Amino acid sequence: MTAADDGVDAAGETREPMTEDTKFGHFAFAETSAALGDAGGYRDTGRVVQLRTEAADAFVAMQAAAQDVGVHLVPISGYRTVGYQDGLFGRAIDRYGTPEEAAVWVAPPGYSEHHTGLAIDIGDLDHPEADVEVSFEATPAFDWLKNNADRFGFELSFPDGNPQGVSYEPWHWRFIGELATP
Repeated sequence: MTAADDGVDAAGETREPMTEDTKFGHFAFAETSAALGDAGGYRDTGRVVQLRTEAADAFVAMQAAAQDVGVHLVPISGYRTVGYQDGLFGRAIDRYGTPEEAAVWVAPPGYSEHHTGLAIDIGDLDHPEADVEVSFEATPAFDWLKNNADRFGFELSFPDGNPQGVSYEPWHWRFIGELATP
């Protein structure tokens, strides 16, 4: 299965949802059945972040290129099952009060790009306080990603003011392969 099979336009100019089904602005995504590979460990937790093999390989190459210029990318979260996402969404409802409010911050189960194995949350190893925070945009890691991620097949999933109405997530990137290269 290629990135295109998960809803990336063949021309690379637009991204179509896997289906027209949406929930609170999030498109539906099926769990991948593709092989997963290791994208690296999340800080010193012992937890290994997994992505589809081609995305994991691209992330590791991107991480090495950033390291070469003193930027330290760290994988935070990658592939998630629908069941795992259900737990995250439930905790978000507890925190924000309603499913609608929770969905501004966390995709409902069945509606997360993380189910595809192509989405990754990225942090800056030197700035753990910015993990999954808008303040990540002020880190060297985000600056490097803005200027280089496309060379490795990644694009920002939820830019500020995105048409889905999903909150701005400077840490959330998706692998679209060769379609991202200029």
